[in-house]
Amino acid sequence: MSATVAAALKKAAVYILGDEKKRGKLFVLIGSIVVGFIGLMCLPVAVLSSMGSMEVGPPEIDKSLFNESAIIAGFDSEQQAKITEIQNSGQAIEDAMTCAGIRSQTIKAQLIYMSYFGRVQNFNVESYANLFAVAPNDSDLIAAINSTYGLEIDYDEFMRTYTWVMNSTINEYMFSDESTKNCTDLAAWAANAYISGWGYMNGFIGERNETDRIRYADNAGLVLGYLNYDPMKKVFDSHYDTLVYTEQGGIDTMPDVAGLGLFDGSQHGIYVGNGEVIYSSESLGYVTKENVSSGSWSSWCTYEGIEYPQEVTDAIESLNEDSSLEN
Repeated sequence: MSATVAAALKKAAVYILGDEKKRGKLFVLIGSIVVGFIGLMCLPVAVLSSMGSMEVGPPEIDKSLFNESAIIAGFDSEQQAKITEIQNSGQAIEDAMTCAGIRSQTIKAQLIYMSYFGRVQNFNVESYANLFAVAPNDSDLIAAINSTYGLEIDYDEFMRTYTWVMNSTINEYMFSDESTKNCTDLAAWAANAYISGWGYMNGFIGERNETDRIRYADNAGLVLGYLNYDPMKKVFDSHYDTLVYTEQGGIDTMPDVAGLGLFDGSQHGIYVGNGEVIYSSESLGYVTKENVSSGSWSSWCTYEGIEYPQEVTDAIESLNEDSSLEN
């Protein structure tokens, strides 16, 4: 996408987001269109890009018309060819990211490519994916992409866009095993909520608020959301309405396994590795991340409905044996 098109996209997005009725139509569009490689993102961006030279009116719109075939049919042959090109490029990026073992970053890679690579020549998708694989953080990633391709991507600006895009959907690429509820994917779920800028709202488990169309979860709801989300159907169900947990031991006895729960006597956090925990904070009003050592976490726990590796089972058995000896 060229700089001109990117500017048109921003202009259209700001215009729509400033009007409640138009904003609702935009989010319907994002939430209902699944087109090829990026599902809930690619085609809406293409639509918004084309809107840069159009007048956007406020008429009532039949939401049933927001589907792939109906929208593509409204484009001319050149626009349809562009969408096909975007889909093919995006699929190639998805395949490369999967091969590189960083499937969860697929949307990020596709968004950067689609937004900034309109003038990049001799693009190699494997080399591109490798930049994501070796970058220790997003700041270094953007710097590496700028250096490699001669771009001038503003890190803060991109992250705002990326957060907004991620909040509009549930990242389908983050799950390692869609057939089970496991601690690895629970950690990925928490990390996605943090990256996507979920807010705190009582009674929510990750669904979007109908008023502002932002995703929210309360403290227990961050875990309940993962338990209730069906990644194959891409919907929330209601199998779990209460978070059932078992405190296993003090923080100093916790195995270093991402996806374990942390508890401070009143609120839950999800350990995501590297000494960090993610939780939905009522006092802050959003999902946040901190070092475990910086909080008041007193014990680690397991949750009913989540599968854990043998390392966790062994740790629990060891704690139980020690408790038996003390008694």
